[in-house]
Amino acid sequence: MSAIRLLVLGAVRMHGRAHGYQVRNDLEYWGAHEWSNAKPGSIYHALKQMAKQGLLLAHETAPSTAGGPPRTEYEVTDEGLDEYRALLRDAIRSYDRNMDVLSAAVGFIVDLPREEAVALLKERIEGIREWREAVTEYYTPEEGPESLGHIGEIMNLWVHSADSGAEWTRGLVARIEGGAYTFAGEGDPFVGVLADDEVNPYATGVPDPGDDE
Repeated sequence: MSAIRLLVLGAVRMHGRAHGYQVRNDLEYWGAHEWSNAKPGSIYHALKQMAKQGLLLAHETAPSTAGGPPRTEYEVTDEGLDEYRALLRDAIRSYDRNMDVLSAAVGFIVDLPREEAVALLKERIEGIREWREAVTEYYTPEEGPESLGHIGEIMNLWVHSADSGAEWTRGLVARIEGGAYTFAGEGDPFVGVLADDEVNPYATGVPDPGDDE
């Protein structure tokens, strides 16, 4: 799974309707350009591609609030909402997703009911446990990883990554079960997008041809 589809669908959904530059601005505000493939070209390409696939509805033109040329606005369709939720659930429950996919999912986890989020995270923990158990059945060098040469460090890295991933997930589960954050159906969610007139302190400021579309 690519993080860009989840990020773009989630960002458009948060606005209701949004043009490409708004989506880019939000993702840069979250730092997604640093920890994912959410670069301007990828964002604008994803918007157009998902509009062709019927996941987004492209409204012909909308006046730019900055006084520039009209821009296309996008809205998530029912099919797009189904895709968004499927991507989100899969990213949360799966233990073997890349860090950018998991990061994107954490950014939208409150779109799910609290109980479902916890259940999916527990699936992730169980997946990590099963993977680690299968690996350590044959990879447990008593003399340490160096007994297998430097190649032993590869599996050592993965085992330690699994342990830290499980620890982080258990901590998140505990915080959610303890009442942290506002989940779907519980009230007004945390506002994670910029207002139209709010300056983005984390914007890269690098122009892209798609900014004016």
